[in-house]
Amino acid sequence: MDKANKAIKCSVSQCAYHCGDKGYCTLDTIQVGTHEVNPTQKECTDCESFATKI
Repeated sequence: MDKANKAIKCSVSQCAYHCGDKGYCTLDTIQVGTHEVNPTQKECTDCESFATKI
């Protein structure tokens, strides 16, 4: 498995870039976006780098 990027914490184990049980992402960078016109809560944001684990 790729090396954990300790600058990016992640708890989404269903993502292809999740670093096992370590709680980190394996990507060098991620893209964060929103699905709302006027985001006001953290639930309005999305990790646009997410990829489903195969």
